[in-house]
Amino acid sequence: MNISQSKRRFLKAATVAGAGGLAAMFGATAGRAQQSPASGAPNFPGHIRMAGYSPSTTSFSQGLTHIGERLQAEAGLDVDYIYNVLEIGYGGGDLRWLVDAGLLSAAYATMTDVPELALAALPFLFSDTATARAAMDGPLGASATASLEAANNYRILGYFENGFRHVSNNVRPVESLDDLRGLSIRVLGAQRRTFELLGAEAHAIDLTAAIEAIRAGDLDGQENPFANTVTYNIYPFQRYHTATFHSYLSRPIFVHRPTFDAWPAAVQQAARAAAQEAVTLQRELHDEEELQAQEVIREAGGEIVQLSPEARWAFVAAVEPLHADAQQRYSRELLDLVGL
Repeated sequence: MNISQSKRRFLKAATVAGAGGLAAMFGATAGRAQQSPASGAPNFPGHIRMAGYSPSTTSFSQGLTHIGERLQAEAGLDVDYIYNVLEIGYGGGDLRWLVDAGLLSAAYATMTDVPELALAALPFLFSDTATARAAMDGPLGASATASLEAANNYRILGYFENGFRHVSNNVRPVESLDDLRGLSIRVLGAQRRTFELLGAEAHAIDLTAAIEAIRAGDLDGQENPFANTVTYNIYPFQRYHTATFHSYLSRPIFVHRPTFDAWPAAVQQAARAAAQEAVTLQRELHDEEELQAQEVIREAGGEIVQLSPEARWAFVAAVEPLHADAQQRYSRELLDLVGL
């Protein structure tokens, strides 16, 4: 189900069921999720609903919980969590319009539709995690925040780390470009052209639909951080994994703008501070998750291939047209932020 279909389904259900339908879909207090606080009060009777698209045990959900607990402790906010909207029939992309419309108060999601985040998603752009984090914590992230806030009904509080992505399949080990050619791979939209240049048959489809297709054998593979491959229970259907580190992605933490702007300055400051703490926590947990996920994959009989320097060079060379296109597409000021 794509985002347009999700919106139509939601509107139809809400029209039929009214306020009770909202409560059923988003919990008993959904109708008051956007109550405004009493101006200037250190503690006020506010209620917010935070959501994501992974189980409660993941680094993303624990980061979300950290923010909520800080707001409860410091501002007296009543906080509800919907950790995994996939379980109630929505996709990660739906979180954007649900927050934009004020149906949810805050969420995180992968985004690549502003120039800064599209640039950051280029293949083989960052040499390592430290370099990528420095970019997102610095001027690149600040510019992305300005662009996202200008285009959406959000306030951006920080960036969780989705991290480096790798490719998996259930056909053969991918040790070279020749091994990848012809494989049908589910990709994020931002990765479609990358995998076309690498010779794969790229399918940019919704995650839920992709998981079903992989389990049914209709798709050969997918690309994700190792932790996501385990979190979404894809690994039992994927024997071969290659540590390609082909793209680094972030997940902005975004809040419904009218809700955030109605909070007293002290609460806004607490929310921003809590989000920065949550980013640090989530990154630490993510590092652990990636190592643990590789252990899970191997214990299930999966194989993890490390590309040789020669093979990696061939991958990098194959996607060079994307870097050349970026140098024509983006301003020199923006390119300088990533050293391109």
